Amino acid sequence: MEKKTNEGEFPVFFLLKTLLFSYIVTGLLLALLAFLLYRAGLGEKAVAIAIIAIYVVASFLGGFVAGKKQKTRKFLWGLVMGVAYFVVLAAVSLAAGEGGLTFGNSFFTTLVLCAGGGMLGGMLS
Repeated sequence: MEKKTNEGEFPVFFLLKTLLFSYIVTGLLLALLAFLLYRAGLGEKAVAIAIIAIYVVASFLGGFVAGKKQKTRKFLWGLVMGVAYFVVLAAVSLAAGEGGLTFGNSFFTTLVLCAGGGMLGGMLS
């Protein structure tokens, strides 16, 4: 029997699993950062840099997993993963925040870093 493949179909469940993996990594790294903040008394700038690094590492790992699973166009799947990671991050931040969504420099910088991290992970997979 021939195994049917759905080429061209967007794998929604695969993307959700990869996003879940990325957010588990994010949670673990943020918990480690909170522990370091408690123990070492890190400064505000160090914490801000660490949070951005956590976003990049999590989107990189998500892009890496996406590239490993999808055998073709790995960089594109990594990019999709990084952008999806950012979209969920922005939606949660908007829902949790008191103010409206501001499209400042940090918004676009975080978008580029997440997308770039995911794409790099996909390329290196």
